[in-house]
Amino acid sequence: MNLLSGLEKFGFSIEEDMDIFAEEKTEETKQTVVTEEGKVEEIPPEESFLLEKGIRCPVCDKVFKTKMVKNGRVKRLASDKDLRPRHQYIDTLKYDIASCPHCGYTAMVRFFPHLTGGQIKLITENVCKNFKPQPQKEEPPTYDYDTAIERYKLALFNTVVKKGKTSEKAYTCLKIAWLIRGKAETITGDGEEQKQLRAQCQKEEAAFYQQAYDGLMKAVSTEMFPICGMDQSTVDYLLATMSIHYKKYDVASKLLAGILTSQTAGRQIKDKALGLKEEVVAELRKGK
Repeated sequence: MNLLSGLEKFGFSIEEDMDIFAEEKTEETKQTVVTEEGKVEEIPPEESFLLEKGIRCPVCDKVFKTKMVKNGRVKRLASDKDLRPRHQYIDTLKYDIASCPHCGYTAMVRFFPHLTGGQIKLITENVCKNFKPQPQKEEPPTYDYDTAIERYKLALFNTVVKKGKTSEKAYTCLKIAWLIRGKAETITGDGEEQKQLRAQCQKEEAAFYQQAYDGLMKAVSTEMFPICGMDQSTVDYLLATMSIHYKKYDVASKLLAGILTSQTAGRQIKDKALGLKEEVVAELRKGK
């Protein structure tokens, strides 16, 4: 599977076997939701959680506008088992990418301004020279899932080009997998078309999830913590969860043991690790 398919419109020719780890506003429509108490509440429009911010591109030095989340406005919900964040009324993952519309340089917001001279040269020669700016003049009021996934793929391509850290590539793959999962959750109905769309999402999520797992496993043995803003206990918990997904219970057990005996891990992550350990023990008993 070509993980970076869809970037051709930007002017890039992506090889299917690329190894990423080799060194105008729409009219608002009001929606409502019924609470547990039976009350009907109006769902605020997604754009009410966003702000538009100007960013200077470190590659072409031009200023462009991008959408960002008003952190004080969103309400955090319980995350998925593998730490995929969830928020009420909005998927904040869609807005964690900055993409220069002038030269094509794209990265997660935390990494966007941090480039070495050598990386700028690589991006200039391999991204900017081939980039085809899109005709859209203004930022859309919100990003749909397809747009967000496209932006993340462009970020992944840039990270490969600039020879970014393994952890950055892996974390980008993980976020793409999470976004595809979010997209699948919005597909309703039991028609044949909806079933095919969900099946395609599951296939794409699995491909990026595998890349994320392989990359993070490599990163923890070659990079110093924190990794992508996560401390060792958080990364170990994430990898333990992913290891269970792949039925690698011996790997998961070792990672969880490290968390439970850690002097620095917090109570919350230890409680989560204990719950996972019980799940691993139960699965191992089934196999006997």
